[in-house]
Amino acid sequence: MSMQDYVGHREPARPRPSMRARAGIVLLAFLVMAFALLLTEHRAHVLGLLVWLPLLACPLMHLFMHHGGHGGHGQPDDQRSV
Repeated sequence: MSMQDYVGHREPARPRPSMRARAGIVLLAFLVMAFALLLTEHRAHVLGLLVWLPLLACPLMHLFMHHGGHGGHGQPDDQRSV
């Protein structure tokens, strides 16, 4: 092939990301940097809060695991009304 065969050939232009997508990337980068700085500067406070996480998880587990997934109490599956 000669050089003249490639003269009219152009790569299709890639669409540029929208302004909203760029803003999301910038926001994500900012949040990652802020979290890293807070973690390094306030490590003692953050690690001190980790002790309370199991206690705080109990009400959420009770709410979602106990009240969330079952229907009638004490009735077999075939006797439940639909």
